[in-house]
Amino acid sequence: MTKKVQERSYEDVVSNLRSKEFDVLEAPGVANRIFVKKYGCSAAIQKTFEGGASVFAHPGYLLGGEIARLVDKGYQKFFKTTKLEVPATAEQLKALHDFTEALTEAMGQTSLYNTALGTVSNSYVYDRIPNRDTAPEARPKRPWEKAEAGPKAKPAKAAKKAK
Repeated sequence: MTKKVQERSYEDVVSNLRSKEFDVLEAPGVANRIFVKKYGCSAAIQKTFEGGASVFAHPGYLLGGEIARLVDKGYQKFFKTTKLEVPATAEQLKALHDFTEALTEAMGQTSLYNTALGTVSNSYVYDRIPNRDTAPEARPKRPWEKAEAGPKAKPAKAAKKAK
């Protein structure tokens, strides 16, 4: 039988995060939004219209002062920010997993089975062919698909044989 989860208020979530030793920083220039940090990871939480708390910026590892998102390229996981992309180490992935679990618990949310097994990436890029997921008409033209501008020139060998 399923249990109904009682949503915590924003103020309860903030005080609970502080009691669980998260660093809580007010977002500059924005009311009712905070950044939480722990284990070298961070996330942003905001107050909802109903008075609860929701995650605004998903948890990620802190790199160069930015919250890096996790990208899975099939053969390796990477942390990516607007300025850099670095391979994720096992220690960083464990820290992100621990941070996400602690944040979920502190916010009073349900821990789901697939996220409890390990770190879940923000995006998955399993092949190296760019734009494969976009609609065919929206993809950039490949060199062999582009219309040729002028008439075809004779190959050099054919020109020599003709003389």
